[in-house]
Amino acid sequence: MENLSDYFGRNIDQKRIVITGGTTGIGKATAELLASLGGHVFIFGRDKDDFDKAMDDIKLQAEGQVYGVTADITKKEDIHMVWQEIDTKLGGIDILINNAALPADGVIDEQYENIQYVLDTNILGYIYFTKEAVTRMKNQQRGHIVNIGSLSAETRNGTDTIYVASKSAIRGFSAALRKEINQFGIKVSLIEPGSVTSDMQPDPKEEQKEKIKKMEMLKAIDIAMNILFCLSQPKRCDIISVQVRPHLQSI
Repeated sequence: MENLSDYFGRNIDQKRIVITGGTTGIGKATAELLASLGGHVFIFGRDKDDFDKAMDDIKLQAEGQVYGVTADITKKEDIHMVWQEIDTKLGGIDILINNAALPADGVIDEQYENIQYVLDTNILGYIYFTKEAVTRMKNQQRGHIVNIGSLSAETRNGTDTIYVASKSAIRGFSAALRKEINQFGIKVSLIEPGSVTSDMQPDPKEEQKEKIKKMEMLKAIDIAMNILFCLSQPKRCDIISVQVRPHLQSI
């Protein structure tokens, strides 16, 4: 049997990795993990303070290069700027992790402007970044796209209808995308977490810590490890979808 450290690092070392929403939560934990394995990681997020802190934290344990900018995935000019930076700093892309997303309530309580902003972030952001990534990956006949969905697409809680709609869209998008682009050597994986500690959660941080102790909530690193597992497979093997829930979350 091969060395496990080689197994998990072989598809990460020296790879050019872009993580949307990489400044907090799952995105940041994934950036820290992949950079520690020698990946050249590019992150961005819309909050300058979160971005600055994330860059400092990721660089502390990075074996690869770490780059990033502050940007809003809903703005066309920001998307254009981000990809210019990616092409300049990384010289292309091998792995895209679509992670940037926002929470939302039901249709009754949400305002039109917020619904539009959430859908622009949670759906169009994934699609726009995938389109740009595929354009580059197609030319090199290899690549891997990981979409972070949610078990909300399955549980369909009536209190967060807009969020459910967005994550249901990502489930369908991922399935169809794989059929469209696997002929170019590009893999597509969908990861659907249950409850994960993050700034998106309505509970205060202390309550989230208690839920983790009770096995009712996951840590961001738990999802990062699942992303690593998907990325570590040999070329012949595709992990199409993974569902991860806290042991005692009732879903």
